[in-house]
Amino acid sequence: MTTREKTRSGLPVSKTMLLPKEEMLEVQRKEKKIVIGIPSDISKVEYRVPLTPQAVDLLVSYGHEIYIEAGAGRLASYSDQEYTEAGAVMVEKKEELFQCDIILRVAPFNSEEIELLRGNQVIISNLQIQSHCRETIDMLMQKKMTCIAYEYLENENGFMPFVHQMSQISGITSVTVASEYLSNSRGGKGVLFGDVTGITPAELVIIGSGTAAEFAARAALSLGIVVKVFDTSVEDLSRLEEKLGRRIFTSVLYPKVLKKALVSADAVLGAMPFNSTPNFKVSEEIIASMKEGAVIVDLNASQGGVFETSQLTDLNNPVFRKHGVIHYCVPNLPSLVARTASISMSNLLIPELLAIGDNGGVDNYIKSSRGFRKGVYLYHGILTSRDVGNQFNMAVKDIELLLAVF
Repeated sequence: MTTREKTRSGLPVSKTMLLPKEEMLEVQRKEKKIVIGIPSDISKVEYRVPLTPQAVDLLVSYGHEIYIEAGAGRLASYSDQEYTEAGAVMVEKKEELFQCDIILRVAPFNSEEIELLRGNQVIISNLQIQSHCRETIDMLMQKKMTCIAYEYLENENGFMPFVHQMSQISGITSVTVASEYLSNSRGGKGVLFGDVTGITPAELVIIGSGTAAEFAARAALSLGIVVKVFDTSVEDLSRLEEKLGRRIFTSVLYPKVLKKALVSADAVLGAMPFNSTPNFKVSEEIIASMKEGAVIVDLNASQGGVFETSQLTDLNNPVFRKHGVIHYCVPNLPSLVARTASISMSNLLIPELLAIGDNGGVDNYIKSSRGFRKGVYLYHGILTSRDVGNQFNMAVKDIELLLAVF
């Protein structure tokens, strides 16, 4: 069985109660209560919360302890009362949460927060390489932290559920953002991002053909927008057309063809794969040739960006103008729809957290789950991610070899 049943009294029953005594003893030895701390990320302009009250209720029913900072779910429309009624312990000071065995959050840690950690703990959060510097990675290593990034987690088939879900949300939301910044209310040109009889429809150029690109294209096409997609792979472009169920303008990244498309575009979306540094950038020269008041939304801003002019922004100050083009480079775009994104994250985290408890802790689960192991970028203070190592010119150890030691 994969879930708990209830007795006639309605109380939850452990799955171990249905096993023979020998197997029951083995499972009981393995299972472990986990203690999770959830700090608020609102001060870091991150409005998502990793667990909803419903998820907390489920984890508590399995005997796990959840501590959450007061107000952490407010901007995702979850009250403190909902969390306490679900069984969470409300904490006023962030410092107390940083002493928990497992710290669950959305935003990455900065140097001030890392100093508050007691050490030898587990962090599960977004990595967002561009938000780090070598100093923060060194501090995490000195604290002997085990750090797991949502954007690197896989299932046993190599599918990346967190990237896929957040990419869907980012793709759809990016079309909403482009529409908003083309409107007069945001100082745009007053262009309707859609199709009206007798008027030339707006144009959207998408760079990339993955999940974010697919869902952005779906949203745009439903509004009657002309969509043009560029990528490095003809095979990927063909696959995108199959998913959309229709032919659209597609091209590999020929500079002259891309420039022609960007010159006439009302909005441009950077949507290369999220879990790697983009290997293609649109030059500043091409951006300077775009329409005055056109909008760029760079979903890859946290990995260095798809455009030479990209600079990380946040939801407090999301845009800047360069060469007359509005740039929107917020790395956590799903925070604009924080409740939807929080439910999505929570749905994905629940089976992982239950598995951590069932396997006797994070270390055991890392050893038993290849997909979860893929998310580890620091293991007991040792760097295991090639992406992080390449970014900061740091030595990397193979986690498969380290598992034999720990």
